[in-house]
Amino acid sequence: MNKSKKILLGILLSMSLLIFAGCQSMGRDIKTTQSEWIGGLDRHISVYSQSGTLLAEYDGKVDIEDTEYGNKVLFDLNGKRTIVYNAIVIIQEK
Repeated sequence: MNKSKKILLGILLSMSLLIFAGCQSMGRDIKTTQSEWIGGLDRHISVYSQSGTLLAEYDGKVDIEDTEYGNKVLFDLNGKRTIVYNAIVIIQEK
C-alpha cells in the first residue's frame, strides 16, 4: 500500500471515530438492534391510568413496539401479546 492510500485510510478512520464516538443516538440504535435480534431486553413495565393509578406491572425479556400516534404500546411476554391503549406506560431496562 502506497503512502497516499495509507493517509487516506487514516483520514477516513479518524473521521469515522469522530462522528460515532460518544454519539448517544448511535448507542440507542445499537440497543434497538440488539433488542430486535435477541428477542428483547430485560425490562420492567409499569402501566398507569390517565389519573395515575397503577393498573399492571410486567417483568421479563420484551421487545417494545409503539405507534407513531402514541396511544398504543404492544409487547410479547412469555408467548402472550399485550396491547395497552390510552395509558401511561413506563418501561425501564434492568
